Amino acid sequence: MIGTDIAKRYARALFDIAREEDTIEAIYDELKGFSSLLEQSADLAEFFANPVFDSSDKVAVMRDILEKVKMSSITSNFLKLLVDKRRIDALEQIEECYRKYMDDVLNNVRVDVKTAFPLSSKLSARIKEQMEGMTGKNVEMVVDEDPSLLGGVVIGVGDTLYDGSVRAQLNSIRELIKEDM
Repeated sequence: MIGTDIAKRYARALFDIAREEDTIEAIYDELKGFSSLLEQSADLAEFFANPVFDSSDKVAVMRDILEKVKMSSITSNFLKLLVDKRRIDALEQIEECYRKYMDDVLNNVRVDVKTAFPLSSKLSARIKEQMEGMTGKNVEMVVDEDPSLLGGVVIGVGDTLYDGSVRAQLNSIRELIKEDM
């Protein structure tokens, strides 16, 4: 909980600055890019998280990295601040919080779709259209295949889950049979 609160505060501060500068999406892309860099390089993430290394060394390494990846001064200064305050390990949470703030302002919603088989473009467009109608927001769909569903679809919108999978239906039937016995 404390980590999430800290992430929210940092994300809100960065978001407010990005909003003033009208660079909300650009800053998010840079934040996501650096977060991906840390995910891909376990050694680098471990270096920044390790308290044995001096903060000035971490800031110097961060400065070298940022020169090579060409980020805006807002994102660069923010990442240096995270290293300096020993909060770089919260970057993933900060990115998630920032995205939520951004989605609220831009009227976007992320919809996670799981299917047993690949969706046709026609069915994918239909699901997107229906989700836009239900939510009243612009939908960004992420489709994942999950063969364990057996068939059907599971759609997640925020905290709401719509489970129309064959697996869920079979589990419901199984529970009904257990109750009758």
